Amino acid sequence: MRILIINPNTTTSMTAKIGKAAMSVASAGTEIISVNPSDGPPSIEGYFDEVFAIPGIITEMNKAAAIDAYVIACFDDTGLDAARCAAEAPAIGIGEAAFHLASLVAGKFSVVTTLARSVPAIEHNLVKYGLASRCAKVRSSEVAVLDLELPGSDARRRISDEIARAVREDRAEAIVLGCAGMADLASSLSREHGVPVLDGVACAVTLAEALFKVGLRTSKVGGYAAPLGKRFSGIYASLSPTGAAARPPVRDTLGLTNATSMDRD
Repeated sequence: MRILIINPNTTTSMTAKIGKAAMSVASAGTEIISVNPSDGPPSIEGYFDEVFAIPGIITEMNKAAAIDAYVIACFDDTGLDAARCAAEAPAIGIGEAAFHLASLVAGKFSVVTTLARSVPAIEHNLVKYGLASRCAKVRSSEVAVLDLELPGSDARRRISDEIARAVREDRAEAIVLGCAGMADLASSLSREHGVPVLDGVACAVTLAEALFKVGLRTSKVGGYAAPLGKRFSGIYASLSPTGAAARPPVRDTLGLTNATSMDRD
């Protein structure tokens, strides 16, 4: 099978790390294609950054051919619902994948993420996925995402210290690493702390292979139905969905498109 792994930020070194983590668990015969958009934020740290990353995700999906599953490699599961609308092949977020696998190996798990601003989004997703009761706590290590790419950074130590607190204070039985940029740390941190430490990239690839094996695809009834055909305006014109007859932009009473009418003054 062919799995397209999309790092929604533009940092190529992180994309390479994510790809390596994916290939380390992929089955023989599974092809891993790791990409990142050329436009967008260099890291995703909070709701504001997420918005500007989603067009890049859809662009990368549109560029790829003959893909059997998509992995969105941002722990906030940025753009995951949109990705599921855009394709019939399964789209898996590394956050959701890690939560589900953690719930299979531990009664309670804690999440150790990067900055405190990411905590609300992760907590929201846990509620959305019905797994909030299984999570003891979402913790921030106060490590900026790009610090994970810096040689000599103390990021690993700070993450490890937070894991120790989670095990001691939360009585966490497993730890979920809350950033794709932590993918290379899971094995060593698990040995150090004596509990399962889950990397969402590895979890998502494993689930993607499982869905492919049993022949499951994204349901197109309801919320994940293909987007209605319509013409987008301006810089998003190339992302216009073509699932149905394309509809022209809505025009106001002056005969101008909405985008133009906003600028006419």
